[in-house]
Amino acid sequence: MKVSVWKDSQELGEQAALYSAKVIKEKIEQNGKARIILSTGASQFDTLKALIALPLDWSKVEMFHLDEYVNLPISHPASFRKYLQERLVDLVPTMLNVHFVSGEGDVLKQIEQLTAEIRKAPIDLALIGIGENAHIAFNDPPADFDTKEAYIVVDLDEGCKKQQVGEGWFPSLAEVPNQAISMTVHQIMQSEVIVSSVPHRVKAKAIKDMIANDVTNLIPATMLKTHRNMALFLDEQSASEVDKDLLETIK
Repeated sequence: MKVSVWKDSQELGEQAALYSAKVIKEKIEQNGKARIILSTGASQFDTLKALIALPLDWSKVEMFHLDEYVNLPISHPASFRKYLQERLVDLVPTMLNVHFVSGEGDVLKQIEQLTAEIRKAPIDLALIGIGENAHIAFNDPPADFDTKEAYIVVDLDEGCKKQQVGEGWFPSLAEVPNQAISMTVHQIMQSEVIVSSVPHRVKAKAIKDMIANDVTNLIPATMLKTHRNMALFLDEQSASEVDKDLLETIK
């Protein structure tokens, strides 16, 4: 795992975007296209904004996304499909192909179709956020590290729901859906390169727990440390609780 610490979320986003764009360009040169996974949430705003500002050939980029709430329409402000449509797809309409996770209708059919698509070829790059409870995608603790499925239906824990309310996606805990479709930890780990952008003070404990602990499904993000090519981008706030001597050993 490579770790870098930047001044703030904007600088972090710019650097994570440059790193990601380099991977995308290399894969397009090698394979004629790049297959990527994108995450959502407030922590990804600056990285995504910086990425779409860079000179990339989006007509050769195929995109999957991580998760979506069950029974939440795309018109809802908290919909991750809406998030990516407005912050990416509408701004780069030449994108080769987009595979949204939809929690509406026949959920099992959605999972079957997504699984068939994502497993047609390797994923070159995955931009994976880390939640306040150290979840990756919606794999809340204790995360399922054993399943080999690509997507599963998960129950959202209280910590996850509080984060969604805290970020302003829902007005109250009662309005956060109880379930979501989530890409599994196993599927995330199959990506050739993982980039994780994690800014802000609210993520400091999750980052401390991730770095200081051995792999455990009680801290799902610890699994990312075992990936062969994973880059963790922090800002000064999100890195603030990590022991500085420990941080220096993994930079």
